Amino acid sequence: MSEHKEGKKKLHLSKVLGPMHVWALGVGVVLVGEFMGWNFTVAKGGTLGAIIACWVVGILYLTISAISTEMGSVIPEAGGQYAMAKYLLGPLAAFNVGLMLVFEYVMLLAADLLVVGELLNAFFPTLNTMPFMLFTLLILSFLNYRGVLSTLTINLIITAIAFISIVVLVVYTVFFGSADAAAQLATLSNGLSHGFLGIIAALQFGMWFYLGIEGTAMSAEECRSTHRALPLGSLIAMVSLLVGATLTWFVCSSLIPPDVLGSSVYPLFDAAKETGVPVLIALLLIGTVFSCLASSNGCIIDSSRALFSMSRDTLMPEFFSALHPKHKTPYRATLFLVPIAAVFAFTGMLDHVITFSIISALYVYLYSAIMILRFRKMYPIGTIKRGYTVPAYKLLAAVIIAIVAATMFGMYLGYWIDILAATLFYAICSVWFLKFRSGSIDTNKFFSAENHDWPKPKKL
Repeated sequence: MSEHKEGKKKLHLSKVLGPMHVWALGVGVVLVGEFMGWNFTVAKGGTLGAIIACWVVGILYLTISAISTEMGSVIPEAGGQYAMAKYLLGPLAAFNVGLMLVFEYVMLLAADLLVVGELLNAFFPTLNTMPFMLFTLLILSFLNYRGVLSTLTINLIITAIAFISIVVLVVYTVFFGSADAAAQLATLSNGLSHGFLGIIAALQFGMWFYLGIEGTAMSAEECRSTHRALPLGSLIAMVSLLVGATLTWFVCSSLIPPDVLGSSVYPLFDAAKETGVPVLIALLLIGTVFSCLASSNGCIIDSSRALFSMSRDTLMPEFFSALHPKHKTPYRATLFLVPIAAVFAFTGMLDHVITFSIISALYVYLYSAIMILRFRKMYPIGTIKRGYTVPAYKLLAAVIIAIVAATMFGMYLGYWIDILAATLFYAICSVWFLKFRSGSIDTNKFFSAENHDWPKPKKL
């Protein structure tokens, strides 16, 4: 239970989550990427290029999940990679990582709302979808306001239903689909339409299969047993997404021509329509809506925890660190982010909103590669208890840097202005922090490690 403590003691979130709640948070945030967005890889790299991009980016996220789980299992605080940066890199880097996490998830939330609007317009072309998008945001924010356990329990149910809908569509396609569909996949359709460069360009949208899975580390402080729940829940979540991503590529590539698939707004729903089976169409419509709701729910949790942690550590105004006296939720941080997400959703610029989210995530991943190297130097194996130990950490850090660099290059080919704008935004925020905020940091609160029986770190 969260309470006021004296001296270095801080407000704490309730420890109520188990491994499957961590799974629901990780998969819930990401699963919407299996229902939309990933298919633009087909337009960039062809059918074969799409699955290559899916697996290459899958390696990136396996690596990110592994190193985040090792560090997160040792640092049982809300904030995920922000909390890691706080202890390993210092205030300025922590501020940047925290801000990047906030915008990664706020932008992803805005994208989810835009997809809900697109779905409504598909059935009601003249409908003004903005009130429905705002209503969805307010309902999900209210659930988060009331408590994380009930919120993630709902996420667990709707995420499971959405995931099952993909499996059902795959089973139908394999055992009851037409021979033409199997033949279309066998030829790999348009294969590598733009060669190796097409694969590089496809990496940006391949991230949509997994974007946000690193947010499982955000729940560290709210796990009943961080050493058990975080590694187990994160591992199951990543395996689920790898399987789901491959099945999604398989069924959509089997049922939808590549020129149509590469521009579809909701490819799995379009794949279901290709079967002509009303039950499947209805099931995938439900799955698409549920995936958007689960992702939105998870994004609210992750973004609010990042802002709450920054505020609690005095990097941001302490106003946002307040916990609800009854529900023990960071209600001010949650409510503050609602209008920000709504503004970006109402712009209607889905590709730019998604791109800003991806750029923010890529910068966090670069910081993560640096942090695992520093973490192992500061706390070698045997000096501190770990819930999970990642093998070959130097190699994994190099893999992260290489794939992030390749993805950034692919994005530069089509969205160089977005990269420049995002980089400039974070640079300006860093200047603001150094000039107006760094002098207000309460070092007792920022460097408090009350939850850890840590030895002194080795000198670097």
